[in-house]
Amino acid sequence: MNNTFGNHITLTLFGESHGSAIGAVLDGMPAGIRIDEELMGHMMNLRKPYGAISTGRIEKDLPEIISGVKNGVTEGTPVTLLIRNENVRSADYESISLKPRPSHADYTAHVRYNGFEDASGGGHFSGRLTAALTAAGAVCMSMLNEKGIQIGTHISELYGIHDRDFDENNLEEEIALINQKVFPVFDEAAEEKMKEAIKEAAASQDSLGGILDTAVTGMEAGIGDPWFDSVESMLAHALFSLGGVKGIEFGSGFDFAKMKGSEANDPFVYENGKVRTLTNHNGGLNGGITNGMPIRFRTAVKPTPSIGIVQKTVDLSSKENTEIRIQGRHDPAIIHRARIVVDAMSAFVLCDFLIGRYGNVWSAGGGK
Repeated sequence: MNNTFGNHITLTLFGESHGSAIGAVLDGMPAGIRIDEELMGHMMNLRKPYGAISTGRIEKDLPEIISGVKNGVTEGTPVTLLIRNENVRSADYESISLKPRPSHADYTAHVRYNGFEDASGGGHFSGRLTAALTAAGAVCMSMLNEKGIQIGTHISELYGIHDRDFDENNLEEEIALINQKVFPVFDEAAEEKMKEAIKEAAASQDSLGGILDTAVTGMEAGIGDPWFDSVESMLAHALFSLGGVKGIEFGSGFDFAKMKGSEANDPFVYENGKVRTLTNHNGGLNGGITNGMPIRFRTAVKPTPSIGIVQKTVDLSSKENTEIRIQGRHDPAIIHRARIVVDAMSAFVLCDFLIGRYGNVWSAGGGK
């Protein structure tokens, strides 16, 4: 099992959904990074459940920084973040511990770890661990924001309900706006329709998925590598590690299949002494390297697999076919909470690239 990711800085994830705590370790972080505690608190709040559209499991989610930071500034040693689990109900899972939930990791984890996995709440596979990822991402976001790099994500689509697109001419203002919204949708009418659809799914003990749309501004040209460590490769690697993510596209993505080269190409121009492109079909990336335009990508999030409707499954102890009705506290949709996790993981990947390019001097004022 490899729970560590990254090249120049690394992120290690630990803990289980119903264990005593979850957490993350950031190793290789440069010294001198001031942790924006207000930003971290805000990001943690955006991940929290609320109301009838989320799980009933409410945790305080107050990250404890137990190493690597002194007086709010990184020391250059591993930054360890710990989040206590307090509101657990493992009994909800006792009767189904050997009856894998359809489309969850229960069966594959059982096979991979020879039955020694923690089945309560999904164990190490649970979305609960994204709280630790969000806390770690907040440390990285502090670095990026100091350099004028902003990341924002909105719900582009949920169950056929569409939000308006980002205003490409005012992306910085749009990112600032969406980052203040608990339910990340620009169009108020679409927001109400989405919330109502989630409530209806919850009432019928079902769930919904959707598409997240992310924009990154302030990234200079020339960051990244070709082939296996391209910006797209590393972002996709990080984002596909999130359990509910099943698709990613950059720029125009799958719509390239509908275009000619003359339509898909992004012409270069000089504007105010800087090179830019007239369009951004390639999502700010050429050859796996940033070209100075906003990085744009969309992420597909599947419906939450834990639903209350009776479903077919198997009994691994008796080796018979059976049915399952999942009890416990589960989200009828995770997409509005997942958006900040996408931002957090994106922040880590971009910090990794920038430190690889500039080293510790970048954090101390070099590079950008």
